[in-house]
Amino acid sequence: MRSNDHRISRATVYRALQWMVDAGIARKVDFGEGRFRFEHSYRHPRHFHLICKTCNHSYEFLSSDIENLIEEIAGARAFDADKSVVQIYGTCDACRTGRRHPEEEVPTDLLLARDALRIAIATERSGLEFYGRAARLTQDARGRRVFKRLAAEESEHLAKLEARYQEVLAQDPDLESRPAFLFFKGAADGLFAAGAEVLAKGVDDRQALMIGIRCERGSHRFFKRYGERFEDSEGKRIFLEFADEEREHLELLIREYKSLVRRQSAKPVRRRAASRPRGAHV
Repeated sequence: MRSNDHRISRATVYRALQWMVDAGIARKVDFGEGRFRFEHSYRHPRHFHLICKTCNHSYEFLSSDIENLIEEIAGARAFDADKSVVQIYGTCDACRTGRRHPEEEVPTDLLLARDALRIAIATERSGLEFYGRAARLTQDARGRRVFKRLAAEESEHLAKLEARYQEVLAQDPDLESRPAFLFFKGAADGLFAAGAEVLAKGVDDRQALMIGIRCERGSHRFFKRYGERFEDSEGKRIFLEFADEEREHLELLIREYKSLVRRQSAKPVRRRAASRPRGAHV
């Protein structure tokens, strides 16, 4: 600003920053330095900070585990939480090892898109394994066709997600090696991984469908819940698109489960004819 107009004062800058905060396109943060910092919030999800006390550099991250814990504690105390701040102080890798800080930081929305795609790809791979295994063990022909159909859809969508991931990586040559922004501990191996392990132990057709329903319902809730929390971004679109797909799969599995129950209930039951005394007339 000084290079363009020397008449702009510091007070004018701070009034403009406060206007941005009031408008919701910036947020004020306090890192315990005796002064406030401002960071943009437009298309920028709520997040937490790692703060180096040596160089005062801050690193952003988002964790579902921390958010869940905050919600659990607030709920236990019947506390209506509208804002949470988590700041972790310590020494960054650059200061500890003597390495240089990256000269250019990648935009958070690009990191968000990368990590959202990683989680979606892991979930799709675990879903492909689950439905492939379910198709092999299911005895009911109709149920087997449903599982094969879902496995084919998972495979097709997985290929699209992997292509989309490569497009995101092309925007920054170092993007794949940059630290994670999203931390979702329960989704690291895919949201269907636990279900696939249960199938491996052996279940009947109804149980296989019920496990699939639980996995799809959990996946739908996960992606919808966190997708709605993000500001408008590629990561948000990835999560909400995936939530819609999981909802469609959930509805299909529920219909198939109800159909299987009806078909099994309608099967005729063979009964032994009642014995009659010898010589009795009908």
